[in-house]
Amino acid sequence: MSAPTSDVILDRMMALHPKIIDLTLTRVWRLLDALGNPQNDLPPVIHLAGTNGKGSTQAMIRAGLEAAGKRVHAYTSPHLARFHERIRLAGDLISEADLTAVLDECYAANDGGDITYFEITTCAGILAMARSPADFTLLEVGLGGRLDATNVIAKPALTVITPISIDHEQYLGNTLAKIAGEKAGILKRGVPCVVGPQANEAMEVIEATARRLGAPLMAQGQHWHVSIERGRLIFQDETGLRDLPLPNLPGTHQIENAGAALATLRHLEMGDVALEAAVTSAVWPARMQRLVRGPLVEAAPEAELWLDGGHNAAAGRALGHHLASLAKRPTHLICGMLNTKDIAGYLAPLAAEAQSLTALSIPGEANTLPAEDTAKAALGVGLAAQTADSALDAVRAIVAHTPKARILICGSLYLAGGILRENG
Repeated sequence: MSAPTSDVILDRMMALHPKIIDLTLTRVWRLLDALGNPQNDLPPVIHLAGTNGKGSTQAMIRAGLEAAGKRVHAYTSPHLARFHERIRLAGDLISEADLTAVLDECYAANDGGDITYFEITTCAGILAMARSPADFTLLEVGLGGRLDATNVIAKPALTVITPISIDHEQYLGNTLAKIAGEKAGILKRGVPCVVGPQANEAMEVIEATARRLGAPLMAQGQHWHVSIERGRLIFQDETGLRDLPLPNLPGTHQIENAGAALATLRHLEMGDVALEAAVTSAVWPARMQRLVRGPLVEAAPEAELWLDGGHNAAAGRALGHHLASLAKRPTHLICGMLNTKDIAGYLAPLAAEAQSLTALSIPGEANTLPAEDTAKAALGVGLAAQTADSALDAVRAIVAHTPKARILICGSLYLAGGILRENG
């Protein structure tokens, strides 16, 4: 009988706890203890939290560190096409053999105990990273921070908090201050924290938490500044000014993410090679990613096809701002969202930049918002809207009347993952 694959073990793990999200660290501590506490053996950890931008910021930090010759582990979630994307060991995605081995070990050590899918797979990621040599570990929070399964590092080298906005209210609280309190839960006594741009309400909470813990802050607008001047990125902190190319990740919001990454690299005393690579070499799928192959592109050879996984109101604002900055071209949205999101808040900033929206139900996703509901929300913010059974059907319908359209598939990382599996 053949050994189980990682997919088989992951399916088993889904059945260990009835809730997909159930924030507590009790189950994680229990399993890590059974595994010999591998979190204590990780290479120096940079722990990242935030509502938007933490994945892009992590990608830029990794690009910079690797350009400086450092070996870097990285943990992120959710994955898009394959689970292996969540765990990067010294620069490479975890192999099927290594992933299967750590998943199997965690499943056995858990011994049938109550634990969520994210918790047990995070323990597997920590175990894999602890056993592989590297210079740094980039650890991205899944949800919140204070009770997130990644928040088990006693003394990280550095923490990073990217912009905080309203999202996941049912788990983190219904005010910006409450959400910021959860995100600020990654701060540790005496450990410096790089802080991206924040609303005053969120910044007050972060500053209060930092004072209580004696955690030095390096905050945008206070300790470092980033801007665009004459088509270049200008970064300045107490050590001086750097004139750099604009980020290769599209969108003006990436300027702020780049600033946080550069502040991190400067704190780690990385040189100019690392700083330039952070903005020119980072790769992060489904963040205004241009699709260049696959059935969708073949169905629309004269169109521009883009993919973005942003899914909250702040992401909608950033996306709308970016679309407004592009050369004018008829723009049509293909959108699928989860039923837990602020649909109108996400769509409203896009309404001025698009001619229509075609709504999809996300294939295979139990929590998808029905296409009809997404279309109704689009109509409510002033977008012409219709539904389609698939992204391919939607693309064909759009190019039938506008062959050279700009088509943006958006609204959910789960939708983006399905698109990349078929068109990556």
